[in-house]
Amino acid sequence: MTEHSCKNVNIRHFLQLKDLNKEEILYILKRASLIKSKFKKYETHMPLHDRTLAMIFEKASTRTRVSFEAGMYQMGGSVINLTNNDSQLGRSEPIEDTAKVVSRMVDIVMIRTFDQARIEKFAAHSRVPVINGLTNEFHPCQILADIFTFLEHRDSIFGKKIAWIGDANNMSYTWLQAAEILGFTLHFSSPNDYNMDSSIVGNISSSFLKKFDDPRDACKGVDLVTTDVWTSMGYESENEKRSEAFADWIVDDNMMSMANSNALFMHCLPAHRGEEVKASVIDGPQSVVWDEAENRMHVQKALMEFLILGKL
Repeated sequence: MTEHSCKNVNIRHFLQLKDLNKEEILYILKRASLIKSKFKKYETHMPLHDRTLAMIFEKASTRTRVSFEAGMYQMGGSVINLTNNDSQLGRSEPIEDTAKVVSRMVDIVMIRTFDQARIEKFAAHSRVPVINGLTNEFHPCQILADIFTFLEHRDSIFGKKIAWIGDANNMSYTWLQAAEILGFTLHFSSPNDYNMDSSIVGNISSSFLKKFDDPRDACKGVDLVTTDVWTSMGYESENEKRSEAFADWIVDDNMMSMANSNALFMHCLPAHRGEEVKASVIDGPQSVVWDEAENRMHVQKALMEFLILGKL
């Protein structure tokens, strides 16, 4: 995990999934299970009493904001919400200066922004842990929740096959990191012009990544099919072009029939029914998208607990 030292205290950040090792991921998911169980039974769990989370949004959000904000309050802490419109970031204050100031006043920071380099710059000047709530390159909190959801429905993810149907984006890159850490295989399928960037992927073994031209082939014998909107935030100008390119990459019933009979379907939301996924799939019996969305909160509570307090 990314570390920076401030006053002889090692600060651990969560800027991408590989900042955690396998043992730490499994520990956090185990804690998330306990925290979720307490939540469902209305049992108080407030290990972060009197701690403060600052949330910085440079990209719009629904699930990220609600899950972090509700989660921090449930653990006894408080939350400060900042956007470009109500902070000096919107007036071109250097992000290093924002990091130096904000991190003197709070206990942990979550940022949802554009380039990965921006969050890394903030973390390099922060006195407290920084969490990636989403960047163009990675979405580690979502994949932690997705893995947790998979484990809730299946015993293990080790050795499983996961099909990613869509473009190379922050979700697919983070799924790939998860495959390497936890030992499963990612089947990746996208149109030719939307393949993975080798500078982000690096030297990845074929045991963890298999590429397919035909999305139906990618779904054959897999344990999970997952996708995302065709046009992510920041790429709206490409919407028409992407709609044409991805016409054959709609996750429909036929595609799901290629997967194992007990395969799950996931989508990080928001979803566009009739575009990247058919309503019969996302609203069908194999879909676990609502568990997946809720689990953002439980997993992030466990993550914040770990970053602030360490293993309990």
